Amino acid sequence: MTSRTPPAADASSRLASEPWYLPVADEIAIFEAAYAARLPVLLKGPTGCGKTRFVEHMAWRLYRDAATPRRDIEIPLITVACHEDLTATDLVGRHLLAGDATVWTDGPLTRAVRTGAIVYLDEIVEARKDTTVVIHSLTDHRRVLPIEKTGELLDAHPDFLLVISYNPGYQSVIKDLKPSTRQRFVSLEFDYPAVAVEARIIAHEAGVDAGLAERLAQIGAKVRNLREHGFEEGVSTRLLIYAAELVRGGVAPRRACEVAITRAVSDDALVQQAIADIVDVILP
Repeated sequence: MTSRTPPAADASSRLASEPWYLPVADEIAIFEAAYAARLPVLLKGPTGCGKTRFVEHMAWRLYRDAATPRRDIEIPLITVACHEDLTATDLVGRHLLAGDATVWTDGPLTRAVRTGAIVYLDEIVEARKDTTVVIHSLTDHRRVLPIEKTGELLDAHPDFLLVISYNPGYQSVIKDLKPSTRQRFVSLEFDYPAVAVEARIIAHEAGVDAGLAERLAQIGAKVRNLREHGFEEGVSTRLLIYAAELVRGGVAPRRACEVAITRAVSDDALVQQAIADIVDVILP
């Protein structure tokens, strides 16, 4: 006997409150237009620059805002953190034994396709190449998901949207997005925001005063300019927020920067010293 279990709940994707996001360009308008046309979206940008928060915010706007018709959906956003062991079966689903019966269990991609959620495949290049092929039929006019193990050809719910992301800074010959995949997506470029914008983000997220937030944003900008040390990516906005939260919790600012920034971004002694010098100049 074979049956299908109902889609599994994902508490992290219920979006009980609106995720705060500060736009830096026209990314919200572009995403809304892509969603209206059901065009798959690719987000490119460095670690900790706000890609995941942006997707969460857009899922809220599109599914939870009082003006939208789909605010009744229980799980509007399903996020998958891709890794090298992720298989197509992990995404699509598998048969499992339940007592004396074989039960089909949908994977996260299949759940999103059935229910009309947004599925977000984070760091897609970390997944195996044979895994990413499974999304191709969902990214063109067909909008179907073949489920080989059940023989089902599943039509995507009208509200389903596929979003993927990756960090171009980590590209290599082995881990790069194939052109056959890349050219199926509308592409939005993300980067670390300007100092004034990043300071607003730090102040809001960490609950610190504008002066400290401004100095931390300046540290972030200076650290990202350490190209001569071979430090290509710099410090993420996320780590700057961590430093601010430590300060809010009573840690001295320089010590907070040491553990949340200097020691967190590199093990190279020269890079660490260069960052510590920046901190010494900017923080009182």
